[in-house]
Amino acid sequence: MTYRSSVEIITEWDIVAARQLGRNEAKVLGFDTVDQARITTAISELARNIYLYASIGVIEIERVEADTEKKIVVIATDRGPGIKDVRKVMEDGYSTSGGLGAGLPGVKRLMDSLDIQSVIGVGTTIRAEKWLR
Repeated sequence: MTYRSSVEIITEWDIVAARQLGRNEAKVLGFDTVDQARITTAISELARNIYLYASIGVIEIERVEADTEKKIVVIATDRGPGIKDVRKVMEDGYSTSGGLGAGLPGVKRLMDSLDIQSVIGVGTTIRAEKWLR
């Protein structure tokens, strides 16, 4: 069974709402507090990227419960400018905003899988998954 909910990201307050939604869904699924924090941090980074680089987008949270697996899936979608060099943004320390450059590489470390699809001038979709062990 899959449960899906979403938060549209337009303001900084929407980042907080997306984080809270993710934490709640992770808790319902049975993730411990450490993994809840990992998931929440990843959502925060993805939502902040939407806010900073695309101005508007959506964070979707899927709670997947099957006989053989339980996981949370975070899908960040925007219609922003796209990512010119996905490989480059995955390098630790690389930043286009003057930050620490821990963003997407950090999300990859926090989650179990990360997939980035981006088209210049069309937008970006990032899918991250965390499995309940």
